[in-house]
Amino acid sequence: MSQNLLVDGHGRRIDYLRISVTDRCDFRCVYCMAEHMTFLPRARVLTLEEIYRTARLFTGRGVRKIRLTGGEPLVRQGIVGLCRRIAALPGLHELVMTTNGSRLQELAVPLAEAGVKRLNISLDSLDPEKFRAITRVGHLDDVLRGIEAARAAGFARLKINAVIMKGRNETEVADLVDFAIRNEIDISFIEEMPLGEVGRDRGESFFSSDEVRSRIAERHELLDSVEQSGGPARYQRLARHPRTRIGFISPHSHNFCSTCNRVRLTAEGRLLLCLGHENSVDLLGLLRRHPLTDAPLHAALDKALQSKPLRHEFSRDGEVQIVRFMNASGG
Repeated sequence: MSQNLLVDGHGRRIDYLRISVTDRCDFRCVYCMAEHMTFLPRARVLTLEEIYRTARLFTGRGVRKIRLTGGEPLVRQGIVGLCRRIAALPGLHELVMTTNGSRLQELAVPLAEAGVKRLNISLDSLDPEKFRAITRVGHLDDVLRGIEAARAAGFARLKINAVIMKGRNETEVADLVDFAIRNEIDISFIEEMPLGEVGRDRGESFFSSDEVRSRIAERHELLDSVEQSGGPARYQRLARHPRTRIGFISPHSHNFCSTCNRVRLTAEGRLLLCLGHENSVDLLGLLRRHPLTDAPLHAALDKALQSKPLRHEFSRDGEVQIVRFMNASGG
């Protein structure tokens, strides 16, 4: 028999879990992490079995959507088998993944066959030199080939995620939209979040969703939409291109906290109740102290959710408000 549904202290139902399967990544994106990173030792990272147990625990409490993230989830050994097991959990509506796309040429078909329904693929520039500068080590051609492989693999939907930063890639907004149109996929534009010390002033590069929308409107007519994907993106349609949706994730300019339906599990097993706060539950400790019973985990979840913040307090001044990096939070 399933447990009660997960509801926080503000009456919001929690039906979406984001799981970071690793803090490691084969890129070093400037908005996500420092150039020289120290990653977690293996003993402090959730095992595949612990990730699966957590997924089973949450789907038993009414979670219908699970997103696997990182770091880069496709660098985690055994990821396809983990996807297959999670996708088969009773009550799960969809298993989705966020990836940088660098390994999709090899893994797109196995992921689709394992039951992953949708992919979000990071793509911040279509210029090879700018792409290299933003990712520090990435190759644009690898990602473009990965996107093509994903299109051929039969996922229910694909979406590009683009973090737009003034002075780096704000001139490419319209070109990224046209790329999405040509490939008949969706695209979301994301305001940079103040997580981790990345060696520069984020405030100087802030580019709002309203500015992005204005750039798009110079080339395309945008139509309002009430569509939802189960996450924070707010969508608009293109008048002449109905197969492509434009999403805006705007933690600064258009706060989406009132409808927050999600929690995040970090690679080291911290259950984050809010991306913009440090309060969390040591789920890894509970998993390892109670290997044979889930009752203490259920009790800890119910208690913790009562203190889930009403909203984050991100500001636009460039100050680092959360010490952990985005790769540690689960991108």
